Amino acid sequence: MIQESKKIWMDGKFVDWKDANVHILTHTLHYGLGVFEGIRCYKTKTGSAIFRLKEHVQRLFKSCHIMQIKPEYSPDEISKAIIESVRINKLKECYIRPVVYLGYGTMGIYPKDSPVNAAIAAWPWGAYLGDEGLRNGIRLKVSSFTRHHVNVSMTKSKTCGDYVNSILAKREAVSSGYDEALLLDTQGYVAEGSGANIFIVRNGVLKTPPITSVLEGITRNSIIEIAEKHKISVREANFTRDELYIADEAFLTGTAAEITPVREVDGRVIGEGKPGTITKKLQEKFFKIVRGEDKIYKSWLTYI
Repeated sequence: MIQESKKIWMDGKFVDWKDANVHILTHTLHYGLGVFEGIRCYKTKTGSAIFRLKEHVQRLFKSCHIMQIKPEYSPDEISKAIIESVRINKLKECYIRPVVYLGYGTMGIYPKDSPVNAAIAAWPWGAYLGDEGLRNGIRLKVSSFTRHHVNVSMTKSKTCGDYVNSILAKREAVSSGYDEALLLDTQGYVAEGSGANIFIVRNGVLKTPPITSVLEGITRNSIIEIAEKHKISVREANFTRDELYIADEAFLTGTAAEITPVREVDGRVIGEGKPGTITKKLQEKFFKIVRGEDKIYKSWLTYI
């Protein structure tokens, strides 16, 4: 269950957590046309810091552009509201959820004159796939549900309604005894998890699917940049599920998932069945960066 904070920002003002409500006929509730972001704030030795705030806000507005939603607020206003949401709730570490949605006013598939609303919530949230998963890795199941085709849904937008696909995949995986789902694209290549990008390591080369049919993850991009700086060869290329089966290492990346090792897929052990050398190196580096222990990446942190 969510650990409640005190205040939620809604359309320019803070309201009590229990009063942050919308009308039952809110358009996005019925049809899913809305966009959101997931952002983390970490505790560092010099205070709390939001990881890659600028990039997350940029992606939020790019999602709005793709879905033809025109927010009432500027990126700068949303950024300031995100910072204030952490501050006003006195959170040292937290997960932050901005959402831009179509509100109460009209109904029907065509959202004519529907008001555009925005909200930002922040609350404490630990490891998405569990502390045990971060340490020792998780088990994936290739889903019977396919990742959206690039001309069925706009895969570069974090659109609210698109995540029904992810929910179905996740439910299927968990009900089968796994920790997480892995979706293939419409050509049968590995795409991504239900809410995370995937990387594999083979023969010392780090490989991840191209952004054609996956979300352009900010943590994904961070890991690519970190790997290249540390002379780890990186390739963005399609690969099949059986190539994943014989990978030396595999891991998921995402704001919620952070860097989560994968130890098994479809009953097949990956590598030695534990986090590999490259995975551990990148994971260790990532957590040093988000905790403010690497000055090279200080521009990635926005201190509260």
